[in-house]
Amino acid sequence: MSDPIVILTEEPLGADDRLNIERLVDGADSRLVVLVPANTERHLLVDFLENLSMLDVAKAFRELAARNPDAAAERAQAGETLAASLAALQGLGSDVTGQVVDGKAVDALVAKVRETGASQAVVITRPHAVADTFHTDWANKAQDQLGVPVLHLYAGSGFIGDS
Repeated sequence: MSDPIVILTEEPLGADDRLNIERLVDGADSRLVVLVPANTERHLLVDFLENLSMLDVAKAFRELAARNPDAAAERAQAGETLAASLAALQGLGSDVTGQVVDGKAVDALVAKVRETGASQAVVITRPHAVADTFHTDWANKAQDQLGVPVLHLYAGSGFIGDS
């Protein structure tokens, strides 16, 4: 059995993500551990700028005016994301497990990698123009703290982030 691979995602994983992870596992009998943060630590200004950079002006102003969701709603959404992600990865490797994590996503990833002795970590997000440009995204933060490779993939695509 190969070392575990810890996957941190903010998006429900789908068929394209499964294909990417399947290529990464490459037939090995790896254990996959999926982490989904209950709170993705949104920053109003950063989100506004990211929506503008993607030329989604309506969404930028809509989210600017929206109130913060409550903790129960965020946790429920994270649970749905986890369930979809586990279903998408079912059958890969020897075991696919996961959990919703509280607190900072990167701290949870680092702790789980150390706890499991994982040989690598994968961060799957949607593109974040500001964070990716200034290397403050989850993958870069995790790479700074871990001594294992951290692969940054964009959800639903084969595109690799710069980490």
